[in-house]
Amino acid sequence: MSIYTDVEVSEFCLEGRFLDFVIKDGYKLKGLLLATSDGECYVKLAKHLRVAFDLRLPRGTWLQVVGTKKYDAKKEEVTLKAERVMAGRSQVEIIAPNLNMERVSLAPETSKPKRAKKQTILMCQKSDCMKRGGKALCQVLESELSDRGLQDTVDLKGTGCMKNCKAGPNLVMPDKTRYTKVQPSQVAILVDKHFGEDAEIKSPQFMEV
Repeated sequence: MSIYTDVEVSEFCLEGRFLDFVIKDGYKLKGLLLATSDGECYVKLAKHLRVAFDLRLPRGTWLQVVGTKKYDAKKEEVTLKAERVMAGRSQVEIIAPNLNMERVSLAPETSKPKRAKKQTILMCQKSDCMKRGGKALCQVLESELSDRGLQDTVDLKGTGCMKNCKAGPNLVMPDKTRYTKVQPSQVAILVDKHFGEDAEIKSPQFMEV
């Protein structure tokens, strides 16, 4: 008796330029979009990569990806899943501090001055968070960032539900620290903690998760 399978699994290694992250529900990192010699492709990230990947990775960065390729003959679909992500070609070191990655420092292709990497604050825009003061919080955040001259280096991005509605408003800072029940009066302390010169400033009264 012969056993047939419609799914073939093999290893792959490809290199391409990073185009964008694939985000689910507004904040869950799922994979990468890469421009390769065969065209644009989507690579799903293994769980250990998703939880640690730095979202500040510059677009256009050359990456080398190693993982498993699954071919479903019945659906005629190919799924790529990355197990390792490394710097590729003439590219500056990739910032991903918690990954088991090969850290490669190479000279940049040009001598153009580097622009500061833009950071992103994620903020839930769903109705429950808005009812709990999210709109006012957003306005105060924008004002505080502008007052500190951070409007060109820090983005405030609205997201879908963060699955913690009763503890809104919900924020996720660039270093992936989550905050709940944030009040407008606490924004200055929070901004100083993450973007000020004193990294040891504490942020009392609101919850950090």
